[in-house]
Amino acid sequence: MKTSCNRPYSSIIVDGIDRAPNRSMLRAVGFEDADFEKPQVAVCSAWSMVTPCNAHLDELAKRSVIGVDEAGGKALPFGTITVSDGISMGTPGMRYSLVSREVIADSIETVVGAEGMDGVVAIGGCDKNMPACIMALSRLNRPGIFVYGGTILPGIHKEQNLDIVSVFEAVGAHSGGKLSEDELKEIETKAIPGHGSCGGMYTANTMSSAIEALGMSLPDSSAQLAISEEKRIDAEKAGAAVVNLIEKNICPSDIMTREAFENAITVVICLGGSTNAVLHLLAMAHSANIPLKLDDFTEIGKRVPVLCDLKPSGKYNMSHFVRIGGLRPLLKALLDEGLLHGDCLTVTGKTVRDNISDAEPYAPYPDGQDLVRPFDNPIKPDSHLRIL
Repeated sequence: MKTSCNRPYSSIIVDGIDRAPNRSMLRAVGFEDADFEKPQVAVCSAWSMVTPCNAHLDELAKRSVIGVDEAGGKALPFGTITVSDGISMGTPGMRYSLVSREVIADSIETVVGAEGMDGVVAIGGCDKNMPACIMALSRLNRPGIFVYGGTILPGIHKEQNLDIVSVFEAVGAHSGGKLSEDELKEIETKAIPGHGSCGGMYTANTMSSAIEALGMSLPDSSAQLAISEEKRIDAEKAGAAVVNLIEKNICPSDIMTREAFENAITVVICLGGSTNAVLHLLAMAHSANIPLKLDDFTEIGKRVPVLCDLKPSGKYNMSHFVRIGGLRPLLKALLDEGLLHGDCLTVTGKTVRDNISDAEPYAPYPDGQDLVRPFDNPIKPDSHLRIL
């Protein structure tokens, strides 16, 4: 067998007479002769029934496998763990939450490194597995892409949108004697209507937006409903995109530059995103060997306004943001305002500027939509993040 330049890792595992035992084992999991000449692509998902954020990721992984195989690669799916902050909150189990990020990153790096895979599709949908996927891709530094599992639809109670925070608030209202036990139960049963990540601009939706701005997921991946066909197509396209990255030898270190992290911070601030983004972006940058400090968030925040009226500080859910166009119009507006580095490379093989060149602007504020404000009328003229 001939070693291929697009199989720098798998060729070591499967090429040559002395690798007959290796090939023998791979035949048992579906390899045929032609597959040994293809780049091997890991498709790792944090699927589990532990949390609705991740309960559908196995379906997305299957679509990524199709994308890899149809693009000329050979997909090798496997799984990693996740924990749910929303479920473990207020219990000793929460002590495992941040630690799980490191366990997940280590597990992905371990499997891909040990088995000699040439590229990686990493699929996550909850707080800690998302930055963990990026940390693993950084450490491995072989062609890779992240797929976000997508946001949940809001629940409805008395014509009001609900999400997980609505239940926490209802518990407080019940404790204060302002809500009956029956109505608390009704809110509990309606707040989480299906699969997908928590519906506001909490950690999952914040990190998905940051990762897209970073260039490590496909355009629009951050702003799609978990149960939508768009999300399934996103997963399939991601599989094909990794094969393209392998062919072009584009690695995470080519994408996750200092400027790319500045783009991610800018987007988090503009969205009014979760303060957890500070914690995770610092860890992601460390894994990518990019010098990033707390002061950088403060400096960038001096020139970036908060424009988006999203929960928990605002009134809208991520599903509403999806409905008005998602992240790309915001990226285009930031670029036009001189607040985004447009020349950063992304997993499409193109630049940020290329990816958003055809983005249609949001409908006018406030008559067309009142979720995203213009720069001359921000919710806050500078960052909402305050770091002591």
